[in-house]
Amino acid sequence: MDPTPPSFPVTPRNLVRRRPQRGHYDHETVCRVLDAAMLCHIAYVIDGQPYCTPTAFWREGEHLYWHGSSASRMIRAEAKGIPVCLTVAHMDAIVLARCGFNHSINYRAVMAFGRAAPVTGDAAKRRAMDAFIDRFFPGRAAALRAPTAQEVKATTILGMRIEDASAKIRDVGVHDEEADYAHPVWAALIPLTTVLGAPEECPRQLPGVTAAGGGMAAYRAGRRLDEVMAETAALKYS
Repeated sequence: MDPTPPSFPVTPRNLVRRRPQRGHYDHETVCRVLDAAMLCHIAYVIDGQPYCTPTAFWREGEHLYWHGSSASRMIRAEAKGIPVCLTVAHMDAIVLARCGFNHSINYRAVMAFGRAAPVTGDAAKRRAMDAFIDRFFPGRAAALRAPTAQEVKATTILGMRIEDASAKIRDVGVHDEEADYAHPVWAALIPLTTVLGAPEECPRQLPGVTAAGGGMAAYRAGRRLDEVMAETAALKYS
């Protein structure tokens, strides 16, 4: 039996108060939004001053992980176990209405709360560094030069068990007040996607080296990034 509960607990800090019908607390929805992202923002407070730092991250079950320089102020502060809020957001469309009040953005977003803790021990850190690469490029870590002892020392991996989280999703077209539909201004929904471009190979690429294998199969020009992220996450967690 799967011990994971189907939903995160609803608490005062993750409760969606504005447009509560757009809130989601189930693991499936929250993890789907998280797994479609490569970049997150982590909010925290140091000596009463709030900060919010963008960084790459990955998920393993109910734990989120990110890394940084061991000398980083953010990393050193979070490693002490301070409360953090990790967020991701995907912009899906711009909604242009007939009045400024009804202009909007369609989006998928998650806020996840917990306390960060460092991954300790040389072997555990090396496994986490490989897991970071393989999350986005399945199987690539084995093809890379192994990290040196100095690189491992210079890197801190932080993990956070998700204590509670919520997703908020807006997926609505143009919505105007009935009287405004007679107003002569253009209104529309403009879809937004982040799309992969064609690779620009390193000018010092060794002869005969190709992108075949090494976790790059999903990274084809023209594909949506969120779809690639979801696909590689499914490969890792399947």
